[in-house]
Amino acid sequence: MMKIYNTLTRKKESFKPLNKKKVRLFVCGITPYGYAHIGHAKTYVQFDIIARYLKYKGYNIFYLQNVTDIDDKIIKRAKEQKKDPLSLAHEYEKYYHEDMQRLKVSSVDKYARATDYIKEIVSQVQRLIKLGYAYKIEDGYYFDLSKFPDYGNLSGRNSLEAEDSVSRIDESKEKKNKGDFCLWKFYKKGEPFWEIIIEKGRPGWHIEDTAITEKEFGPQYDIHGGARDLIFPHHEAEIAQMESLSKRKPFVKYWLHTGFLNVKSQKMSKSLGNFITIREILKKYPPETLRMLYGSTHYRSPIDFDEKSLEQAKANVENIKNFLLHAKNAITEKKENPKIKKLIEKLKKEFTQYMDDDFNAPKVFAALFIFINECNKLLEKGISKQDYESIEAIIEEINAVFDVIHKEEKIPKEIIQLAEEREKARKQKDWKTADKLREKMKEKGYLLEDTDTGYLIKRNQ
Repeated sequence: MMKIYNTLTRKKESFKPLNKKKVRLFVCGITPYGYAHIGHAKTYVQFDIIARYLKYKGYNIFYLQNVTDIDDKIIKRAKEQKKDPLSLAHEYEKYYHEDMQRLKVSSVDKYARATDYIKEIVSQVQRLIKLGYAYKIEDGYYFDLSKFPDYGNLSGRNSLEAEDSVSRIDESKEKKNKGDFCLWKFYKKGEPFWEIIIEKGRPGWHIEDTAITEKEFGPQYDIHGGARDLIFPHHEAEIAQMESLSKRKPFVKYWLHTGFLNVKSQKMSKSLGNFITIREILKKYPPETLRMLYGSTHYRSPIDFDEKSLEQAKANVENIKNFLLHAKNAITEKKENPKIKKLIEKLKKEFTQYMDDDFNAPKVFAALFIFINECNKLLEKGISKQDYESIEAIIEEINAVFDVIHKEEKIPKEIIQLAEEREKARKQKDWKTADKLREKMKEKGYLLEDTDTGYLIKRNQ
């Protein structure tokens, strides 16, 4: 039985979707007013892995992610750049999708823009007014938290802390209660607005998400995910809105949150000069390195993002790729080795055992590298083609979830010929010619590695 940690109950629970094998997953998406950063990458790669594993387990999953394309930060940035706010948001949303594509985040079924759900947002605001949960002040309609005593159950608190993600839209001095949040902000000159029955203006931050999920999933669904800094006040506000409207509890059955990302032990920020975009880091490291770094860290754990951790992740990817190359190179006419079969069965069991335990990826990779070390001892004596295919199959099975290695491209005949010529030169102890041929291969983008069982050719990344 799969168990996942529920932020709401603060314990691991058996995973039982509301509708048998059908799973509805919503993860808070980006507010596109600049390029997406490595913190975004951590959350979305880790939820991509979670979604892929649920599919691997046979669940019929629908993964929905929102795009907050109207927000105070977008309006502010648009004014600075003298652009239309929605045009700016949609431009950076496009860049975000490009970044996710490069990071191989492929499990999201739908990206929902907030501005495509104005009708649903207005409906929720109207119903909250009618039910007595909303009140009107000079700058908009606000949610009255005194009417919702369960506020704070998710986070265990009801006041802001330094790490929380906030929206300046909630700062009115006329609020009844300090924590009351904006549902609908009235029009201000120079800002985007919608002409509606209530009063022309724009949506508050929190109500965008509940309007989207109510439309797509109904009043209750299985999993809500996001970064840890969204627990308060954003996710608390979502619960207050939806449970007040539907009178059904819980609004979401399981709440999953990813741990913080720090850069060299400090919170990432532009003021500290350690703000790194996905685009910047992908100029230095391949996508597989980032997926390995994020994928081999437990999603609830924090990450200290630095050169050392990146180099280790890169080395781990190379370790897996080299192992597969060595295994392929070790194929002989031998019969199947029962020891290899036993190691594969053990790894497959551990893979599901650890992932079923709140997606414990670090234990999966620990088991994988133990498997590689044990197999490497057997490669020296050669293995059968069937053994190699079985090894390749289990690695591909795990990689279908984590996507940390890609299949090696077919080596061009020209490169193979150069490698063969070099091998001949080596046998004749013509080291000068051998070195020249190796350099020629490198110039063409390929590395050659000598092993006990022959040579290996790899793309020079």
